[in-house]
Amino acid sequence: MITVLIAGLLAGYGIAMPVGAVATYLVALTARTSLRIGVFAALGVATADGLYALIAVTGGSTIAPLIEPVLLPLRWASASVLIVLALWMGATAIRQFRKRRTAIRTDKTPLTPVRAYAALLTITMMNPMTVIYFAALVLGSDIATAATHVEQALFVFAAFAASTSWQLLLAGGGALLGRTLTGSRGRLITTVVSSSLITALAIHLVISPS
Repeated sequence: MITVLIAGLLAGYGIAMPVGAVATYLVALTARTSLRIGVFAALGVATADGLYALIAVTGGSTIAPLIEPVLLPLRWASASVLIVLALWMGATAIRQFRKRRTAIRTDKTPLTPVRAYAALLTITMMNPMTVIYFAALVLGSDIATAATHVEQALFVFAAFAASTSWQLLLAGGGALLGRTLTGSRGRLITTVVSSSLITALAIHLVISPS
């Protein structure tokens, strides 16, 4: 049981810790809105990782080959969504800077915790490499075949918990960043830099051979 628990934790951190476009967006979103929004967004990312871990445990060897033919279209779709979000963030920051407002808290914000959760869950689920990653780990350790149902459930829970802890850490960093950069100019620079980085990472997502 301890071995399975450790394997799940390592798997969760392994997929969550690399800082990509989604992680960058999570930090920028929290800095621009609030810690509450960031926490729900972080849980959306972690939920997707947990679901993919569950899929890998229950049928990763069957599902992974089915994803291969649509891998490139999914990458393009994911990259397109991220680029749209990056452009929207940049445009909003510039518009608010011109109005001499901050880009973090406004009286009227269309983004709710539930919407933040759903948005990050959807974006993360559009990354098919996650299920392939978990499937490779599961098949390599025989968790899908040799492990009991309790051990499989423990693996999924551990992966979810690891991803959750890391995503919450990113959200906390975004909240700290938001409190630090109180000036409108500082928020404008930070948001534009974040938007540019998200765009670059999204482009790398579709041109990367791996």
